[in-house]
Amino acid sequence: MTRLKLKKLEEYLQCVDGFEKPKILLEQYPTPPHIAACMTHCMQEQHGDIEGKLVADLGCGCGMLSIGATLLGAQLTVGFELDDAAVDIYRQNVLDMELPNVDCIRANVLQLPCSKWDNAFDTVVMNPPFGTKHNAGMDMRFLDVGMRLATGAVYSLHKTSTRTYIQKKSKEWGARSTVIAELRYNLEASYKFHKQKSKDIEVDFWRFDLSEL
Repeated sequence: MTRLKLKKLEEYLQCVDGFEKPKILLEQYPTPPHIAACMTHCMQEQHGDIEGKLVADLGCGCGMLSIGATLLGAQLTVGFELDDAAVDIYRQNVLDMELPNVDCIRANVLQLPCSKWDNAFDTVVMNPPFGTKHNAGMDMRFLDVGMRLATGAVYSLHKTSTRTYIQKKSKEWGARSTVIAELRYNLEASYKFHKQKSKDIEVDFWRFDLSEL
């Protein structure tokens, strides 16, 4: 399989349609194409965690990370998303880009049945709700689910301000955790209460190694 260069991957991801009417209660902010490309490219090139793997994308939104993983050679990519509108856009993106072996399941990530999905995937990737506003602690609940579903590695974005806490939790879980990159996540003004056109948030890109659990 021809390896997709980072620049070309980002060009493809710029064609992915995002939320039409984002919902604040679900913290629906799209993962920017540049960040999604860097994340998925790093997962494959540095760790070999995508090509030929079964990949889950938790809280997948419109499919940015799922599509990135699929373009990099995932054997199967499954997105899990609560919002009907986002699921529809995800599936349309996949159709428009004529991608095989990728699908989205409408489901609440926090209520996935253990018997069906535990240890079902090699790799889990997510850009979870950061746990602001009405969703305190939501990112850690997503991470907890990701740890159940994956047998190899979990990749996730979290606010840099939570780094010490996440390091502590990953030790409790027995997973080896590494901050792969420090990102500046540019949030465009998406909601009426936003007073600035955009805002930079310091975010860590984490890898949790479950291979020795």
